[in-house]
Parts: sequence; structure tokens; C-alpha cells
Amino acid sequence: MRVTLILPALTEATSPLFRPVKYSLFPPLGLATLAGYLDPDDEVTLLDEHVERIDLDRIQTPDLLVLQPYITSARRSYEIADRFRARGAYVAMGGLHVTSLPEEAAAHADTVFTGPGEHAWPIFLRDLREKRPQARYDSETRTLAHLPPVRRDLIKRHLYLVPNSIVVTRGCPHHCDFCYKDAFFAGGKSFYTQAVDKALAEIERLPGRHLYFLDDHIFGNRRFAEALFDGMKGMGRLWQAAATVDSVLSPGLLEKAAESGLRSLFVGFESVNGGSLAERRKTQNIGRDYGAAVRRLHANGVMVNASFVFGMDGDDETVFYRTVEWAVEQGIETATFHIMTPYPGTGLYRQMESQNRLLHREWDLYDTRHVVFEPMRMSPERLEEGYWRAYREFYRWNAIWRGSAAHDRRRDRLRHIAYAGGWKKLEPAWDVVIRGKQIAHALPVLEHVLAAFGGRS
Repeated sequence: MRVTLILPALTEATSPLFRPVKYSLFPPLGLATLAGYLDPDDEVTLLDEHVERIDLDRIQTPDLLVLQPYITSARRSYEIADRFRARGAYVAMGGLHVTSLPEEAAAHADTVFTGPGEHAWPIFLRDLREKRPQARYDSETRTLAHLPPVRRDLIKRHLYLVPNSIVVTRGCPHHCDFCYKDAFFAGGKSFYTQAVDKALAEIERLPGRHLYFLDDHIFGNRRFAEALFDGMKGMGRLWQAAATVDSVLSPGLLEKAAESGLRSLFVGFESVNGGSLAERRKTQNIGRDYGAAVRRLHANGVMVNASFVFGMDGDDETVFYRTVEWAVEQGIETATFHIMTPYPGTGLYRQMESQNRLLHREWDLYDTRHVVFEPMRMSPERLEEGYWRAYREFYRWNAIWRGSAAHDRRRDRLRHIAYAGGWKKLEPAWDVVIRGKQIAHALPVLEHVLAAFGGRS
């Protein structure tokens, strides 16, 4: 059977404001994981439209086309699906957006999947080979016990800065009402892990030093995380991941992670307004000392990529300045800002819909960079202006220098300048490297920055 798997490009990845480095960081693993269930004699092709241009007319019509739409790639996904269905391909779709709006996706696919695919996908493949596929498969069993190895041979490693992406858990133990994942994992366990020995075996198979864990919350199960970090200690790995404020403050866990090679952590602070955290059910952050979390990370040689969301009902126009000032004063190396976006299937979406506050349902603009709802304490225009201003202010050279001054050690100040400056100020250089398909040659530089300045105070 000829199988083609395509990850369609997000709308923002094809706009004039496209930041190539953001979409060339690491390979997503969803489709490569599904490919692991295919038969050895199947002819399989995997395409990621974020890092390679795809001419649909030049792609041979497969027996099975598999698409994984996100909300801002839904339109492109449906376009691809319709083209190939007209050519006789059998089209299957799954993922976050399909799970939230399965009826919408079903108009463009022969089969849709809701929820994680580890249980339903192999059943579908059996049914397809027996020529009795169903129109819809819903996730029922949640386990990674029989997960086959990811088909990394299908990934074009040279097109990514960090080709060693890895996922060892699924979901998140928390339930923030603006997060897509609650809808995706509805009807079963919302957080579960691989067996530690299998996770370690996959890490051992990966070449090089650097790893990027794509898990939503690598610290989400303390027993699993501690065993994983103990097993990784001594491997000589350098790695990046995501976790929560409360888990960073948990005694002993961060230390184990740093000893095993953690050098940068994405942390969802989300808001400097305590009331906004309660409003959006971000309970794991309520009452936590954000400053203490940043200091713990820095003391263990871990850089901080902080996430913030603007536009919550408690936010007024002062929130942009207050957020940026706090982040700079704390010496946070990089920050990711978002406009609150009500994704279909979330509690936030249901609230906005019931209050008649949705401005439209143009999914291409549900990218956390455009305002798609009516804010409470400012106009949509002011919210969008403030979002862009926050990025400009945080990444000004004087803000980078001020942030670096928050560190006590000279090596940490240099790391801050190198990392923050390299991430944003060298974007023209990144663009040249990526378009020349030389991004892989930048990995040793990243590893040097992470390795040279790691370690505990």
C-alpha cells in the first residue's frame, strides 16, 4: 500500500511575517508515530510543509493520504484532502482540530479520528486492508504499552535545528480552560506515560547530544520523571522541555532534571494577574511565587522560556508593560507572548460563544496573534497593538542587557545575551541559513551555548 502522510503548513508559517526558525526547530512526531504501525512492505512518504514546499500536482496519488490539521492549517488541509480525494485517494484525518470539529473535517475526509490515535489507528488499518473502514474512529483505550518505534527514517533531519525531538508522555494532568488538550483527551485518561525503560531505550537510539522533549509537561508524573532523569544521568545529553510553575518549585525534581542535562525550560506563567489565573482554571499557578521559580531554574543552570497570555477578562492596557517589566527584571532569557484564543472544544470557547463575544470563526486567524473575540477591558485593536508592543519591548537590546544584569555570574550574563540576542536579533541570518537548507549546521552552536553555561550555582 502506498501511504503519504502530510503535515500541512500553519497559515502563519506561510505569511509575510513568517519566522522560519520557529517552524524549523524540531520535527513534529505525530505522523511519524502513526507510520510505525504500517506494514514493512508499505511504501511510505512523510512531508512537513513547514520545512519543504509541496507541489501537490507532482505527488503520486497514494492509496492512503493521512493529514493532521491544526486549527490554522485546517483550510490548507481541506484543500489538500479535496484535491487527492478527487484523484481517488482514500483520505484520513485526525488531531486536535478534527477532534474539536469532527463534522467539519468529515466533509473533506473518508475517515476521521477523535482523540489520541494509538488505539484507533491500528484498528483502522486492519479495517482498511479488509476493505471495511469506518467513517469515524474514537479513542477508547489510553496506553503507550504497545507503541512501536517512531519512523524516524522518514524524517528529513537536515531540515531541522534540533532533529532529536521526542515524546515520552501524552497530555497534561492539569485542565486550563483555554487549552485544546482537554477536548482532545475527553472520554479517557488525560495524562499517561511510556514505560521508563522504553523511553530510555528510545533516547539511547538517538544520535548526537541534544534532545527536545515535545511533552506538554515533562514533570507531570513525578515518579516517572524522577526515574527518567535518573536513567538519563551520565548519558551526556543536553535537553529542553516544558513544565509548570508548581513542578519547578517542587523540591528535588528540578535538581534531578538539571543533573541529567536539562538546560532550558518552557514555563507557562501565563499571567501576572492572580485573578486571571483563577478565571481560566490555571490552578497550578495560583499563589505560586513566580520569582522563586525563576531563581530556582537559574540556580540550577536552566534558562527560562516564559509563556504569557494577554486578553484575559482581568487584563487592562497596563498588563503589557507590567508583564514585560517583570520578565526583564527576573532575567528571563526568552519569552513567548500570546493573545488569548478561544479554540473550539474548550471551556473558553463555550464561554465566549454563550456571551456572544466571538468576532468570527475564520480559523486561519485563530493563531494567538490576532484577536478573535471581544475583550472585556480594552478594544480588540488595543489588545493586538499591546501584544506586538510586548514583543518589541522585551527583545530590545537595552531590555536584553537589563535582563542579563539580573544574573550574578558573568557566564550567566553572557549566556543570556547570546541566547536572547541570537533568538530574535539574528533572524535575518537564520532566514538565510534555513532557506539554504543549512539549519543543521547551527546545532553545534546551540549545543555549545547550552553546555558551556549549564550547571548549578
